[in-house]
Amino acid sequence: MAPAHLLLLALLCTLFACRCDGACAEVDSDTEAVAGKGFKLGCISCKRRSEVPGSATVEWYFRPKGESDFLHIYSYKEDGPTIEDDLFMDRISWSGSKRSHDIQDGSIYLLNVTFNDTGTYRCFLNRFLFYENYEYNVLVDKVVHLNVVAKATRGTASIVSEVMMYVSIIGLQVWLLIEMIYCYRKIAAAGEEALREAANAEYLAIASEGKDNCAGVQVGE
Repeated sequence: MAPAHLLLLALLCTLFACRCDGACAEVDSDTEAVAGKGFKLGCISCKRRSEVPGSATVEWYFRPKGESDFLHIYSYKEDGPTIEDDLFMDRISWSGSKRSHDIQDGSIYLLNVTFNDTGTYRCFLNRFLFYENYEYNVLVDKVVHLNVVAKATRGTASIVSEVMMYVSIIGLQVWLLIEMIYCYRKIAAAGEEALREAANAEYLAIASEGKDNCAGVQVGE
């Protein structure tokens, strides 16, 4: 079995790699907003190959609850953002990737949320990847079903996530404790073995010295 410190190092490296690969993590948007407050509509699409240069534009659409048609409410292109619908004028701000046309985060921030903002939001992230001999185009579609409430409530998903976090922490601590006990026993066993070997070597040395003394006495006689 590998030493405990190597196992711990491997675990930490794995966790670090999962969190930091490509400096981008695709996280689903929250779906519950509180009336009168701000709310971030998430739209994240990470590039699978970060070394390939690219460019992207973002379009947001909104379908009010009970309606069948989507309204074009927001655009973000190379020349900057544009609020496309008067209902959202001065109420949407860009909350995505900054200082880059290679957009991976197309999120927007909705100001002063009202109950009329309840409904379905769709984010279209139109990405171009520039390879040496050709361009590759992909259209990413993200959907957010937003519910506006008068007071914040804690959703089941949030509770489950927190419980799983604590379970993971406790599991890691138990694993570390088991490894520490294993290492302690292994070190203790190795120490006992070394003591036995040292005692045997000392006994053999004394016995050998005794034989030499006996031989010297006989020669003298």
